[in-house]
Parts: sequence; C-alpha cells; structure tokens
Amino acid sequence: MTSDEQMASELLKIAEAAAEAAVDLLMNSRPDELQIETKSSATDYVTQMDQASEQLIREIVVAQRPHDHIIGEEDGSPNGDGTSGIVWWIDPIDGTTNYVYDLPGWNVSIGVGTEEATLAGVVADPTHGRRFVAATGSGSYCIGDDGRSKRLRLGSPPPISSALVATGFHYIPARRARGASVVAELLPQIRDIRRAGAAALDLCSVAAGRVDAYYEAGLGIWDLAAGGLIAKEAGAQVGALEGNDLVPNVVLAAHPDLFGPLQELLLSLGANEV
Repeated sequence: MTSDEQMASELLKIAEAAAEAAVDLLMNSRPDELQIETKSSATDYVTQMDQASEQLIREIVVAQRPHDHIIGEEDGSPNGDGTSGIVWWIDPIDGTTNYVYDLPGWNVSIGVGTEEATLAGVVADPTHGRRFVAATGSGSYCIGDDGRSKRLRLGSPPPISSALVATGFHYIPARRARGASVVAELLPQIRDIRRAGAAALDLCSVAAGRVDAYYEAGLGIWDLAAGGLIAKEAGAQVGALEGNDLVPNVVLAAHPDLFGPLQELLLSLGANEV
C-alpha cells in the first residue's frame, strides 16, 4: 500500500464514523415536525436536521483532524485551520426533499481529499440499509447493514438506445423547464429515465450498475466528491459534460465506452445550457 493509499484508508475510517453518527441522528432524533426553510427557490429545502447533521459531522472530523479544511453545504463557517492541505466536502442530507417527505433515497455524503482530487468517500444510504465507500486505488464497495461487502465493478455497457439514465432537475424554475425539455428529447433515444432525487446516490447507482449513466446540472462539490470517487473506482468515467474537469456544472457519469456517445447526444440536445 502506498502512502497515499494509506492516507486514504485512514481518512475513510473517519468519514465512515462521521456518516454513521449522522445517520443515527437523522433516523432516531427526527422530530415530529421539521422546521423547513428555503434557499435558492421555493423548492430548495433545508431543515434543522440538515444543520444538526452537518454540525455533528464537523465536530467528529475536527476532533481527529483539527488542521483540515471543511466545506459543508449548509454552513459556510470554517473549522480547523486548513493548514494540512486536506479538504472535507459534506452533504449532511443529500436529497432533503426525500427526507422531508419520508421517501427512501436520502443519504449522508462525505468526501475527503485535496483540492486536486478526492481520496476517500462514503455515501450512507440508511433507508436501503447500505453504504457505499471508496478509497483511491482501493476500489468501491457496497456494505450492507449486515456487514456483507460487495466490490463494485462496471460491466459492459449497453448501446445508448438501451441505456437507463438517471438525472435530476435544477431548483430554479426556468432551469427546471430547460432540463425538462432536454429529457423530452432524450427519452425517445434511450431505454428510460430515472429520477431518484439524490445526486450522490445516483452516482453510486452508476457504480453498482443500477443505472447505466447519470447526468445533472447545477450541483455543488459536496454533491459530487464522494459519489464521484465511488463511481470512478468502480470503473466509470466521471466529468463535466463539456469534457473538462469535474466541476459543479452539468456532470456526466457512465462507463467509458458509453460516456463519449452519450456526451455527444446530450450536448446536441443542449444539456450543457440547462
């Protein structure tokens, strides 16, 4: 094991412990009434549980890594002094709308690495009784609540016409409308569309072969860091739709043999302009 792989393994253990604590909080301390506020639009929810989950994760990370930098979706305040060169990306509830409506598929997503690359990530999916983990160079795994672990590896992809594609929609109404227009033109050219409502799990679904591809516009780095690594370590190609590095823009994840043809199709439909 290289020094980078050893570091990734150590960081993953902290991420898993933090995610487990956050899941316990979210599952067992959920109040009868959630305090729901909105952010970028009337459909972009945040609750007191999002905030409590993020605070708990921050406390666990800082207790063991006081010199790391933390970037969370809900709280922009820094923790630690940021001198180590290690960065944590936290989504305390990915899929808050699912959580609010008590639908399955919300998750806790924690990625950790450097400014250049994610080294380790965990996506805890309690409503399905599993978590997805990856450390750079060590592969991706799905671990059930019973402790059984399965290595994730992509098989051969189908042609575009038979591809099951996951996506999501932006919170801003005008951008949602453009995204819907893209889907309307895309749908006749693929097998079908899936909309689960949680970006990190969509990326994990690519890794697990539950969907053949995933694309979405307007994501934050906390949406992508852990799930993106899990998909990559399973053999997927993950990047911005325009072909540059993975950034919070229109993101595409698919088997390398499917990535190019699907990228070309999505660009022709204007998916990069959503």
